[in-house]
Amino acid sequence: MREYLEPFLELLCTMAPYLLLGFFVAGVLHAFLPQRFYAGYLAGNDFRAVAAAALFGVPLPLCSCGVIPTAMSMRRAGASRAATVSFLISTPQTGVDSVLATGALLGLPFALLRPAAALLTALAGGWATGRLVADTAAEAPVAMADAERPHGWRAKWAEALRYGFVDMIRDIGRWLVVGLLLAGAITIAVPDGFLASLGDRPLAGMLAVLLLSAPMYLCATGSVPIAAALMLKGLSPGAALVLLMAGPATNMAAMLVIGKVLGRRTLAVYLASIAAGAIGIGLAIDYLLPAAWFRLPAATLSPTCCGAEGIAWWQAVSGGVFVALLLAAFFRRKKESLHEKKDSMEEKTYRIEGMMCNHCKANVQRNIAALPGVESVEVDLDAGIARVRGAVPAERVEELVRQLGYTCREA
Repeated sequence: MREYLEPFLELLCTMAPYLLLGFFVAGVLHAFLPQRFYAGYLAGNDFRAVAAAALFGVPLPLCSCGVIPTAMSMRRAGASRAATVSFLISTPQTGVDSVLATGALLGLPFALLRPAAALLTALAGGWATGRLVADTAAEAPVAMADAERPHGWRAKWAEALRYGFVDMIRDIGRWLVVGLLLAGAITIAVPDGFLASLGDRPLAGMLAVLLLSAPMYLCATGSVPIAAALMLKGLSPGAALVLLMAGPATNMAAMLVIGKVLGRRTLAVYLASIAAGAIGIGLAIDYLLPAAWFRLPAATLSPTCCGAEGIAWWQAVSGGVFVALLLAAFFRRKKESLHEKKDSMEEKTYRIEGMMCNHCKANVQRNIAALPGVESVEVDLDAGIARVRGAVPAERVEELVRQLGYTCREA
């Protein structure tokens, strides 16, 4: 039991700092970035929105776990499905820190190829999503209007922390935990030295690297010494780049959240884009580019990743904070569930101001009806009220209506 528990705890503590960073960035973007940014640059399914999201994500220092809450926050704020996928692909593959580490250990060609590969795969994945799984009018995300956003630095920081470490963890925390468990199980099951044994078969090595690294957690910087060590043991440069792309680009936790929030078709396009891009660029390195560009120094490198030499104190603290936030979200959900059962089938009346026409009425009625637990909704435009029947907390209805741009309070 101990040999299975320790690797999982090490994985949890390794990922926790990046997850917390991702939740923090999600909160900051939610509270400080104006809604017009998402509406103006990331709302469309066209190539312009995809390119803006990809360029926005390439320099950010977020790994495949830290990018999840940030991307989901962007989606909720108004980013299109295509732009969200583009951001999810480009961001975790690279960053300023990982590019510098790549240049130091693998050489300048690798350092230049990494951000270029991240950008290309993000553009392809976002474009394909826009063509194959484009948003419909009914799926358009509900965003908080700028007029409803908090004013003043203190209020904005409070909103950022509440949104990042309460709302987002409540929404996707369960799927992150399931993904962590699966990623840990896969990491334990893969034998040491398996990938290095495929060095004389580049394509087989790429496919094996892709299948094994995609569900596991590898941070962009931590994947560099692993790639260097495997190349010294015989893995081809192209297969090493597949590791540098597919490993940081996704993991099991990311797959579960994307499938849950964006849908299975979007998940399929997302994975296919990463796989095709990684294999295609890997084959180009092994068969088209000069081998001299990818020669490594003769120094012996040991395969290490984030936390592989032991858990640092700051990683342990981050792991404890992350677990505490998950527990708080769990108990909050339990409390809400008990409250919803108590209020089941109770009809509540809400006074809504700001509805001007039947379109406003239909918009409010449709969005309230989509809330979990709502049995029926009746909106009276002339009286400015909504009668909601079902097991749904009043706070959720009021918050949703405010996000639509109206004022709302329980009558």
